[in-house]
Order: sequence, then C-alpha cells, then structure tokens
Amino acid sequence: MTERPLPTALDLPPVDPLPEATQRYFDICEEKLGMVPNVLRAHAFDVAKLDAFTALYNELMLADSGLSKLEREMIAVCVSAVNRCFYCLTAHGAAVRALSGDPQLGEMLVMNWRVADLSPRHHAMLAFTEKVTKTSAEVVEADREALRSVGFSDRDIWDIVNVAGFFNMTNRVASATDMRPNEAYHSQAR
Repeated sequence: MTERPLPTALDLPPVDPLPEATQRYFDICEEKLGMVPNVLRAHAFDVAKLDAFTALYNELMLADSGLSKLEREMIAVCVSAVNRCFYCLTAHGAAVRALSGDPQLGEMLVMNWRVADLSPRHHAMLAFTEKVTKTSAEVVEADREALRSVGFSDRDIWDIVNVAGFFNMTNRVASATDMRPNEAYHSQAR
C-alpha cells in the first residue's frame, strides 16, 4: 500500500514553501525518525496550528515529568484503544514497543490493556486513563486516591489527565479526517 499524497481525506496541502523553521523541524524528524509523521504533515497547511500542536505535544510527551516517556505513550495507546483511533494506535503502539523493548506489550495495550502483566502503578494509571476517556464527569476523589496509593503525586495525576485529554482530542481529529499513519510505523520495534 502506498501512502496517499495528503495524510488525511481533506484537500489541505502544506504551505509551499514551508517556513525555514518548519522545514528544519521536518528535516530533524526525517533524520531522527526516518520520516515526517503524517500528523505533522496534516497540520502543515497552517503553520500556526502546526506550531501550537507541536508545542503542546512536546510539552506533554517529552518535557520533564514524574511520568516516564513510556508511561505517557501507554496512556496515549489506552486512550486510542477506547476511541479506536487507527492513526494513534499505530503510531503510539510502535512507540510503546520501542520504548519498552517488548513487542507483546505494545500489542496488548492496543487490543486490551487488561491482558498485559502490568505493575500495580501501571494498572491504576490505565484504569484511571480509561475512566477519564469514557466518563470523565464521573471521576471522583477515590479515583485520584487510587493513583496516590501506588505512588503518583498530584502533579503526576495532572500529567496523566493532560496526556489523556490531549489524545482524546487528537484521536477525534485523526479519525474524523481519516488521517493515516506512516507505513513505517507498522513494522517498527517488532
């Protein structure tokens, strides 16, 4: 299967030429990842939106946090599994496989996180993430206390909620625009 010329079903071609800073960012992606993720290509029709998206993504997923990068990717996959987001399950499932060194873990989280042999910390984190995704208005203090009881700080809980919220938003955008993952994700870290 070949990648379509645009990463979504919408006719929104990228700004041409890309601003110098954006082109540098894409060049870094190409150098480090071997590709420019289609989610970035999808936003490239509006550089201000691309910059806002990447700034928030980088802050939530890559900045200092009490959550490891793997934990944040696990949250992304849990949310995406509930929402059945093909793009994010493919891309972030690959990230879980790569960061954990465990291809089975990536597949289990994509299909049903409960079948994975998780620590109490990770089980509580994903149960909370699932509840935030399905019924956020029903989250109560006991849910936050369950996270504290396995070692999460209030700051960590804030980060869990924000990562879950971000992926609930991006899942909806990706699904509603038929955003397709880069083919390379399918074979990574297997």
